[in-house]
Amino acid sequence: MKLCFATNNINKVGEARVAIENEFEILTLQEIGFVEELPETKNSLEGNSAQKAEIVWNRTGIPCFADDTGLEVEALNGEPGVFSARYAGIACDSQKNIELLLENLKSVKNRKAQFRTVVSLILPDGRYQFEGITKGVILNQLQGKNGFGYDPIFLPDGFSKSFAEMNIKEKAEISHRAIAIKKLVRFLKSNARV
Repeated sequence: MKLCFATNNINKVGEARVAIENEFEILTLQEIGFVEELPETKNSLEGNSAQKAEIVWNRTGIPCFADDTGLEVEALNGEPGVFSARYAGIACDSQKNIELLLENLKSVKNRKAQFRTVVSLILPDGRYQFEGITKGVILNQLQGKNGFGYDPIFLPDGFSKSFAEMNIKEKAEISHRAIAIKKLVRFLKSNARV
Protein backbone atom coordinates (compact mmCIF):
# COMPACT_ATOMS: atom_id res chain seq x y z
CA MET A 1 0.00 0.00 0.00
CA LYS A 2 1.16 3.54 -0.78
CA LEU A 3 0.36 6.45 1.51
CA CYS A 4 1.27 10.09 1.10
CA PHE A 5 2.65 11.90 4.14
CA ALA A 6 1.07 15.35 3.85
CA THR A 7 4.04 17.41 5.02
CA ASN A 8 6.73 19.57 3.44
CA ASN A 9 9.09 18.81 6.35
CA ILE A 10 11.67 16.31 5.06
CA ASN A 11 12.82 15.61 8.64
CA LYS A 12 9.35 14.34 9.51
CA VAL A 13 9.31 12.14 6.40
CA GLY A 14 12.63 10.59 7.41
CA GLU A 15 11.40 9.85 10.94
CA ALA A 16 8.17 8.34 9.58
CA ARG A 17 10.03 6.05 7.17
CA VAL A 18 12.21 4.76 10.01
CA ALA A 19 9.18 4.23 12.28
CA ILE A 20 7.25 2.33 9.61
CA GLU A 21 10.19 0.03 8.79
CA ASN A 22 9.08 -0.78 5.24
CA GLU A 23 5.57 -1.91 6.30
CA PHE A 24 4.29 0.16 3.38
CA GLU A 25 5.55 2.89 1.05
CA ILE A 26 5.46 6.54 2.06
CA LEU A 27 5.19 9.07 -0.75
CA THR A 28 6.15 12.71 -0.27
CA LEU A 29 4.06 15.63 -1.51
CA GLN A 30 6.79 16.30 -4.06
CA GLU A 31 6.54 12.73 -5.36
CA ILE A 32 2.80 13.09 -6.01
CA GLY A 33 3.22 16.52 -7.61
CA PHE A 34 1.53 18.47 -4.81
CA VAL A 35 3.19 21.87 -4.52
CA GLU A 36 0.80 23.93 -2.36
CA GLU A 37 1.68 25.11 1.14
CA LEU A 38 -0.44 23.35 3.73
CA PRO A 39 -2.14 25.70 6.21
CA GLU A 40 -2.33 25.26 9.97
CA THR A 41 -5.20 27.56 10.88
CA LYS A 42 -7.01 25.47 13.49
CA ASN A 43 -6.64 25.93 17.26
CA SER A 44 -5.79 22.30 18.07
CA LEU A 45 -3.32 19.64 16.97
CA GLU A 46 -6.27 17.46 15.98
CA GLY A 47 -7.73 20.23 13.82
CA ASN A 48 -4.48 21.14 12.05
CA SER A 49 -3.62 17.52 11.39
CA ALA A 50 -7.05 16.80 9.90
CA GLN A 51 -7.02 20.02 7.88
CA LYS A 52 -3.75 19.14 6.12
CA ALA A 53 -4.81 15.57 5.34
CA GLU A 54 -8.20 16.74 4.02
CA ILE A 55 -6.60 19.20 1.60
CA VAL A 56 -4.28 16.59 0.10
CA TRP A 57 -7.06 13.98 -0.09
CA ASN A 58 -9.51 16.42 -1.70
CA ARG A 59 -6.96 17.57 -4.32
CA THR A 60 -5.45 14.18 -5.17
CA GLY A 61 -7.67 11.32 -4.00
CA ILE A 62 -4.53 9.58 -2.71
CA PRO A 63 -4.76 7.91 0.73
CA CYS A 64 -2.73 10.11 3.03
CA PHE A 65 -1.86 11.08 6.56
CA ALA A 66 -0.73 14.30 8.19
CA ASP A 67 0.52 15.20 11.61
CA ASP A 68 0.65 18.17 13.90
CA THR A 69 2.91 18.24 16.91
CA GLY A 70 3.13 20.50 19.91
CA LEU A 71 5.54 20.86 22.79
CA GLU A 72 3.42 21.23 25.92
CA VAL A 73 5.23 22.70 28.93
CA GLU A 74 3.53 22.11 32.28
CA ALA A 75 4.66 25.34 33.97
CA LEU A 76 3.43 27.38 30.97
CA ASN A 77 -0.06 25.85 31.03
CA GLY A 78 0.67 23.72 27.98
CA GLU A 79 2.39 26.39 25.89
CA PRO A 80 3.63 26.61 23.23
CA GLY A 81 1.32 23.71 22.26
CA VAL A 82 -0.44 24.13 18.92
CA PHE A 83 1.65 27.27 18.32
CA SER A 84 5.00 25.48 18.76
CA ALA A 85 6.25 26.15 15.22
CA ARG A 86 5.41 29.87 15.43
CA TYR A 87 5.88 30.49 19.15
CA ALA A 88 8.16 33.49 18.62
CA GLY A 89 6.14 34.76 15.65
CA ILE A 90 5.01 33.57 12.23
CA ALA A 91 8.31 34.36 10.49
CA CYS A 92 10.54 33.00 13.27
CA ASP A 93 12.71 29.90 13.09
CA SER A 94 13.41 27.11 15.59
CA GLN A 95 16.28 29.04 17.17
CA LYS A 96 14.03 32.01 18.00
CA ASN A 97 11.33 29.68 19.35
CA ILE A 98 13.85 27.94 21.61
CA GLU A 99 15.26 31.25 22.83
CA LEU A 100 11.79 32.51 23.77
CA LEU A 101 10.89 29.27 25.54
CA LEU A 102 14.13 29.26 27.57
CA GLU A 103 13.57 32.92 28.45
CA ASN A 104 10.04 32.15 29.65
CA LEU A 105 11.38 29.31 31.82
CA LYS A 106 14.43 31.20 33.12
CA SER A 107 13.37 31.28 36.77
CA VAL A 108 11.06 28.24 36.67
CA LYS A 109 12.01 25.05 38.53
CA ASN A 110 9.30 22.82 37.07
CA ARG A 111 10.73 21.83 33.69
CA LYS A 112 8.25 19.01 32.94
CA ALA A 113 7.03 18.89 29.35
CA GLN A 114 5.71 16.55 26.73
CA PHE A 115 5.73 16.34 22.97
CA ARG A 116 2.30 15.39 21.65
CA THR A 117 1.60 14.37 18.07
CA VAL A 118 -1.75 13.79 16.43
CA VAL A 119 -1.74 11.91 13.11
CA SER A 120 -4.81 12.07 10.86
CA LEU A 121 -5.26 9.29 8.31
CA ILE A 122 -7.67 9.48 5.37
CA LEU A 123 -8.61 6.35 3.45
CA PRO A 124 -11.41 5.90 0.91
CA ASP A 125 -13.58 4.38 3.65
CA GLY A 126 -12.98 6.81 6.50
CA ARG A 127 -10.96 9.18 8.63
CA TYR A 128 -8.95 8.17 11.68
CA GLN A 129 -6.69 9.83 14.27
CA PHE A 130 -3.81 8.50 16.37
CA GLU A 131 -1.95 10.17 19.23
CA GLY A 132 1.62 9.80 20.45
CA ILE A 133 3.12 11.36 23.58
CA THR A 134 6.71 11.48 24.85
CA LYS A 135 7.20 12.94 28.32
CA GLY A 136 10.39 14.64 29.46
CA VAL A 137 11.91 17.88 30.71
CA ILE A 138 13.17 21.09 29.16
CA LEU A 139 16.94 21.50 29.47
CA ASN A 140 18.57 24.79 30.46
CA GLN A 141 20.66 24.92 27.30
CA LEU A 142 20.91 23.32 23.88
CA GLN A 143 22.42 19.83 23.69
CA GLY A 144 23.10 18.07 20.39
CA LYS A 145 23.01 18.85 16.68
CA ASN A 146 20.58 16.23 15.30
CA GLY A 147 16.84 16.46 14.94
CA PHE A 148 14.90 19.67 14.46
CA GLY A 149 12.59 22.08 16.26
CA TYR A 150 12.87 21.89 20.04
CA ASP A 151 14.90 18.64 20.01
CA PRO A 152 18.09 20.25 21.43
CA ILE A 153 16.32 21.27 24.66
CA PHE A 154 14.08 18.23 25.21
CA LEU A 155 15.34 15.40 27.42
CA PRO A 156 12.94 12.42 27.32
CA ASP A 157 12.19 10.70 30.62
CA GLY A 158 14.56 7.82 31.37
CA PHE A 159 17.29 8.98 28.98
CA SER A 160 20.55 10.87 29.39
CA LYS A 161 20.53 12.27 25.84
CA SER A 162 18.37 15.00 24.36
CA PHE A 163 16.41 14.22 21.19
CA ALA A 164 19.09 16.19 19.31
CA GLU A 165 21.84 13.92 20.67
CA MET A 166 20.08 10.80 19.38
CA ASN A 167 20.38 9.41 15.89
CA ILE A 168 17.20 9.00 13.85
CA LYS A 169 16.80 5.32 14.80
CA GLU A 170 17.18 6.00 18.52
CA LYS A 171 14.64 8.81 18.36
CA ALA A 172 12.23 6.66 16.31
CA GLU A 173 12.11 4.14 19.15
CA ILE A 174 10.55 6.61 21.58
CA SER A 175 9.37 9.73 19.81
CA HIS A 176 5.82 11.02 19.93
CA ARG A 177 5.59 10.98 16.13
CA ALA A 178 6.86 7.39 15.91
CA ILE A 179 4.37 6.27 18.58
CA ALA A 180 1.46 7.79 16.66
CA ILE A 181 2.66 6.40 13.32
CA LYS A 182 3.17 2.92 14.78
CA LYS A 183 -0.46 3.04 15.99
CA LEU A 184 -1.44 3.93 12.41
CA VAL A 185 0.54 0.94 11.08
CA ARG A 186 -1.09 -1.44 13.61
CA PHE A 187 -4.50 -0.13 12.59
CA LEU A 188 -3.81 -0.69 8.90
CA LYS A 189 -2.46 -4.18 9.48
CA SER A 190 -5.32 -5.21 11.76
CA ASN A 191 -7.79 -4.05 9.16
CA ALA A 192 -6.06 -6.04 6.40
CA ARG A 193 -5.18 -2.97 4.39
CA VAL A 194 -1.46 -3.73 4.12
